[in-house]
Amino acid sequence: MADIKDPENTLVLETTKGTVVIEMRPDLAPGHVDHIKKLAREGFYDGIVFHRVIDGFMAQTGCPHGTGTGGSSYPNLKAEFNAEPHVRGTASMARAQNPNSANSQFFICFDDAGFLDRQYTVWGKVIEGMENVDKIKRGEPVRDPDKIISMKVAADIAA
Repeated sequence: MADIKDPENTLVLETTKGTVVIEMRPDLAPGHVDHIKKLAREGFYDGIVFHRVIDGFMAQTGCPHGTGTGGSSYPNLKAEFNAEPHVRGTASMARAQNPNSANSQFFICFDDAGFLDRQYTVWGKVIEGMENVDKIKRGEPVRDPDKIISMKVAADIAA
């Protein structure tokens, strides 16, 4: 696995396509990072599917219903839009039209998506396993979708 500099702010996703490691950026979006860590530690993301996967754009996950219509039982988050660009490997929050409607759904960009810049909250980037993200089955909705088997904060994984 990658040399993890900050285990408390690193996520390890075991997916049906392999391991994906995301370095979280509390300097950009402290509220979102705290929320995602809380959900990961509760096991919220374990078994959740990638329900919306668009070739050349992004893979979205985090809906407990697998449809893109739901979130966690916690309140929605206040937007933390920042200047970090949406490029290949960026992890960013999905939301509805209301800027303050992000909750548990997030996406990972396959390619540059600059049209999203400063309108969605970037909270991390893939530092290992992007080739596994590339293998995630495409669709809107996805038939027989790939999923997150487990998502853990690296600091919680026994050495």
